Amino acid sequence: MSDLIAALGLALAVEGLLFAAFPDAVRRAMLEAAETPSERMRLIGLLSAAIGVVVVWAARKLGA
Repeated sequence: MSDLIAALGLALAVEGLLFAAFPDAVRRAMLEAAETPSERMRLIGLLSAAIGVVVVWAARKLGA
């Protein structure tokens, strides 16, 4: 459970840094995302989740 909380904290930190460093680019990306069809967003979300699981699995397997 502590790993999940740490991962969420890291995600928030990275996102916060992006918002602070590139506010205009983030705003443009959000506007583009709002116009993207739901099916494409769903596909991107599923692919991102799958890649994230593989990265975490690889880090645990290779790091231990």
